[in-house]
Amino acid sequence: MSAVPLEDSPSPESEKGPGLRVMTSRRVAIILFNLGGPDKQVSVRPFLFNLFNDKAIIGLPQPFRFFIAQLISRSREKLAKANYALMGGGSPILPETLKQADALEQAIAKRVSNVTFKCFPAMRYWKPFTKDTAKAAEKWGATDVILLPLYPQFSSTTTASSLNAWRIASKLPASTICCYPAGAKFAQAHADAILKTWSENGSPPSPRLLFSAHGLPQSVIARGDPYQWQVEQSVAAVRKLLPPDWDIRTCYQSRVGPMKWIGPSTEEEIHQAGKDGVGVVLTPIAFVSEHVETLVELDLEYAQVARGLGLPYYLRAPALGADPRFIDALADLVERALGAPGKVQSESGERICPAVNGLCAQGGAR
Repeated sequence: MSAVPLEDSPSPESEKGPGLRVMTSRRVAIILFNLGGPDKQVSVRPFLFNLFNDKAIIGLPQPFRFFIAQLISRSREKLAKANYALMGGGSPILPETLKQADALEQAIAKRVSNVTFKCFPAMRYWKPFTKDTAKAAEKWGATDVILLPLYPQFSSTTTASSLNAWRIASKLPASTICCYPAGAKFAQAHADAILKTWSENGSPPSPRLLFSAHGLPQSVIARGDPYQWQVEQSVAAVRKLLPPDWDIRTCYQSRVGPMKWIGPSTEEEIHQAGKDGVGVVLTPIAFVSEHVETLVELDLEYAQVARGLGLPYYLRAPALGADPRFIDALADLVERALGAPGKVQSESGERICPAVNGLCAQGGAR
């Protein structure tokens, strides 16, 4: 079972007389939602346009959103191309997602023997687009799907946008995993990566650990988006697994535009570390794949800031990728979703968000 974006696969049906086909088994397509990224330089501008033309990102009605997306994609194209050039010309996010897909297929196949599984990446803003993934899953012969975002923390700007795109593209019966911000295996995978990075670099005493997540405009949180609260739950879960004397802080990166964003920013925390004369260990708590925000923003841009400030050290733990413990956590979610057809579930199965987070995928109040 090889996880590929769009593969022609044999039908799960068998002939039972002229013109009659009968299903022989349950075939479940696991749809892995992710942001996507341009695969080459020429893809950068259309990728940016698709991103900013999403109503979940810019809430203006059409045709205003179209013109704003055109303006932003043109103005940001040169800088974005330069950043992707640092990674070989395009984003590594699809190859990273394919590795996760292959690992998850193998893990879930070992647990469940009476169901055939296949993982299909579905990217929101570049290929393979969600609509094409839906067609591929149907062509493969999926009897139903499990929708699994590679965004651990739910947001209306990420998971909800991907779910909406899927519902437009496919009528296959679907079970949905909306979030998994604080699961034990997910938290342990992060703690392991952090501790390994720390120990391999001499185990500096009492480090300052920065949990860096992608930022959001404050107005999005004010509308009831649970993302920031869920990030805080992720940090709390990982913190329990780390030495108690570590100085731990949560911060946000990748700000775009003039509006007020949630904070403090990652760059502000690096500057504060410079003032305090301490080194930092940084971990991308909301990213499970290496991409431009980790490989360029964290590893190059913020590392340069840290060097300029004279920080004693600047260490960055890797994204989880296909780490076996993380894949095992995803397999737990898939296995639980198998027994809850048609439902939207968090990592616990129940709503975890406070009542104030009205945009929670599961609706209602906790």
